[in-house]
Amino acid sequence: MSHIRVRPETGLLYFDFQYLKVRCREQSNLRDTPENRKLMERVMAGIAAEIKKGTFWYRSAFPSSRNLKKIEALEAQQFQPASQMVSIPMANQPARQTVENISSAGHPTFAEFAEKFITENESLWKRSNIRTKRDILEKWLIPQFGKRVISSITKQDLLEFRSVLAKAPGKKPGTTMSASRINHVMTSVKQVLDEAADRFNFTTPYQNIKRMRIKKTDVTPFTIEEVEMIIKYCREDFRDYFTVKFFTGMRPGEIHGLKWKYIDFEKRLITIRETIVDDYEETPKTADSNRDIQMAPQVYEALKTQWEVTGKKSPYVFANGNGGALTNRNMSNRVWYPMLRSLGLKLRTPYQTRHTFATLMLAAGESPEWIAFQMGHSSTEMLFKVYSRYVPNLTRRDGSAFERMLAANLGPSAVPAVNEAVTQPLINAPSKISSKLSEKSSTKHPLAVANETPASVEAQRGGVPKAPAPVATPVIDPDQASKPAIQNPWLQMFESYQSNNTQGE
Repeated sequence: MSHIRVRPETGLLYFDFQYLKVRCREQSNLRDTPENRKLMERVMAGIAAEIKKGTFWYRSAFPSSRNLKKIEALEAQQFQPASQMVSIPMANQPARQTVENISSAGHPTFAEFAEKFITENESLWKRSNIRTKRDILEKWLIPQFGKRVISSITKQDLLEFRSVLAKAPGKKPGTTMSASRINHVMTSVKQVLDEAADRFNFTTPYQNIKRMRIKKTDVTPFTIEEVEMIIKYCREDFRDYFTVKFFTGMRPGEIHGLKWKYIDFEKRLITIRETIVDDYEETPKTADSNRDIQMAPQVYEALKTQWEVTGKKSPYVFANGNGGALTNRNMSNRVWYPMLRSLGLKLRTPYQTRHTFATLMLAAGESPEWIAFQMGHSSTEMLFKVYSRYVPNLTRRDGSAFERMLAANLGPSAVPAVNEAVTQPLINAPSKISSKLSEKSSTKHPLAVANETPASVEAQRGGVPKAPAPVATPVIDPDQASKPAIQNPWLQMFESYQSNNTQGE
């Protein structure tokens, strides 16, 4: 009789059968799963058939067995010919032998299937995605699972691998791999295992394994004063670049991949159809990222000026010395961070220019749906979840917005007095925007008309955007140094309003 049994202390399966009146127990490397049991049962059935025919040769199936000499001595007495029977991977066999044996039994190794999986999907994935997948495969997955039979990988193996990743060095010295990076690596493992399980009819071990919790990244937009400072004091050859970047909300890759053929000066539109990812031209991030952005007056003038620089020299709006596209790495390390340090501003990623655009648009009273479209979002959910807390007239909870609605419809008699010095700019901005947008010939961007002052008029004539004159000056706290360096100007006014009311009590 032959059986497939499991050792309780290791959880590994082993063969238990009789051969030449000797009880033979041979260990495998396979854990006790239904799929692995079926695999070993098929091998055991082949062994039993060879024994019955008298053609079984013990060395062919178990070349590293501790009982090999004893069994071969008995075989010599019986003189049975060697069989070409394929062996099963044993715990004390070399890794290469193990891989070859198990692969020929029907299931490929992880390395074999992963390569096939990527090759089959190359026509569906972006070039940057293919590059990332292969990098993860070569650096992490092949060394860990490459020689393993793909159906033999267990959930415990995956959890142990994740623990290894958590201790791996991060990008910065003295750090470990980020949770986001770990999730990317584990997602690649999951994709390969899920596809293999579907094709070879075994249960994927990647079940109920939760993603690592990622620390929420703080959104730290610039104030309008800081935007003005950057545009005024940055390198002159990048002034147009930062004007466009701050007042369009384009992603870094989108502005670097922006070409002149996507600029329509007549309609004052910027068409987003390409982006730069890892120095390669790609389609935008999502389908909704394909969009048309309306030019603010400052953006229109900046692009007109930039045309004189690169319009006849490069297909790219903002190009390097060779006429090629700018890269995120060079712009960040050579321009962005040195500029922030020189201006004494808090260091933050270039992506914060996009966040700045969103907060300024919301503060100006623009429709969230329109803002989402301009930014390439599929819905307004991101706006309300991420940005609304930076805009007091959208997030204030003092009841003033409701009171103003009642006053407009029922009369002012029942409405308490409100500090108009603070609320008036916030109330008037949307109405001014609406009136301007209703004009048939108007092409002005809301940012340009929300608070029209002599300073803003000057900006429309070619100068840099000017901040609205503050109505009230915020009270400086002695512990100001401990507070975030970035404060929205509208939030400052609201805080000032609260402080003034408190002092008056």
